[in-house]
Parts: sequence; structure tokens; C-alpha cells
Amino acid sequence: MAEFIPQSGRLIVKIVYYGPALSGKTTNLMRLHDLMETGRCGELMTFETKGDRTLFFDLLPLLIRTRQGFTVKFKLFTVPGQVAHDATRKAVLSRADGVVFVADSQTSQAMSNFQSFDNLEKNAARVGLDFDRLPLVVQFNKRDLPDIISEAEIQQRWAPTGLPVTFSSALTGNGVLETFMRLIEAVYIDLDRRFELKARHDILPEHFAAVVPKAVTS
Repeated sequence: MAEFIPQSGRLIVKIVYYGPALSGKTTNLMRLHDLMETGRCGELMTFETKGDRTLFFDLLPLLIRTRQGFTVKFKLFTVPGQVAHDATRKAVLSRADGVVFVADSQTSQAMSNFQSFDNLEKNAARVGLDFDRLPLVVQFNKRDLPDIISEAEIQQRWAPTGLPVTFSSALTGNGVLETFMRLIEAVYIDLDRRFELKARHDILPEHFAAVVPKAVTS
């Protein structure tokens, strides 16, 4: 859950990128880091192993300051995709305010996507997150590869969930920012419901959107 301390004017938001091994979680963060203004985000830390690119997590802190003096900080993490690191996945997922589920668009990875999403739902319950209310965006990555599931089929499969679905190629950056902004919008709505950000503290949706430079969003 968000760390919200009105007395000190601080709001810290935690976002987690979840998904099967090598689906592009780390690459998403790398591309986001490239898009941000110097001084707006911190160092991107990566831990690699032979079996999975991310053993523990990536952390990308993004910082904005509102006109009213509030400091809003976004901390972005990824989880390891391999089942062997499930304890780490639970630890990183704990207290998340929003999740991007990064799925692999290749037809051969359909079962891995299903298993990983099922694992996300179960781990959310294990760490005390309300999965039905958790801000969540599903991103189908690797759209630049051959033999991928069509967008129409993906939309048909995921329509019953009611979850927003985006399409991307994290290697080139296509769709990475759109996915992030879709989640940021959902996270703001959830935090506003919980903390009355707009009514009591004058923290507006545009303050969250300001984490991305106008030159990038235009």
C-alpha cells in the first residue's frame, strides 16, 4: 500500500511489473528510464542470473513535486519470472499499489502466461492484496516477433476480465509508455478513493501524469 504522510507532504507509490520469465519486464523499465528527464528518475538497478534476467528486482524511482509542496515518488519494481524465485516474487509484490502484467505474445508462451497470471492472483492473496480492486494493466509484449497471438484473439480472450490490455514491443519502446500511463491513471483513481487526494490534499490526476515529460506525451 502507498506510504502517505500528509504531515510531511509525502506520498510514495509502489508499482510492480509481473509476468513469466523473459517476457520483457526489465526491458520495460529500461525503456521508461530512457524516456525520463535527467534528474527525474534515479539509477536503474538490475540483478541477473543464468536462469532469469531478474533475480531480485529492478527499482526505478520517479519523483515529482506538486505546486502545493507534496512530494510524490513512484517506485517501480520487477519480479523474477522463474517459479524457483516465488518467495522473492511475493516479497516484491507485497504492498503494491498497481501491477503491470507483462505477457509474452508468442503463441508458444500461452501456457506460461496463464500460469504466471494465476500465480500473480494467488500471490496477491497471500500478501494481503485485494486482487479484485488492485489497479492492473495487462501488456502483451514482443509484438515485433513472428508467430504471435493476434490482437483480436487476445482481446477476445481477455474481454471477460474487464482488464485494460495494451500491446508493445519493449525492445523498441512501442507501447511501453502507454502501458505505464494506463496504470498510473488507474492507480490515481484507487488512491484518490482511499486517501481523498483531490478533495483533501489538492493532489490532482495531472500531478501523477506529470511524472512523464510533456515532450514525451505530446
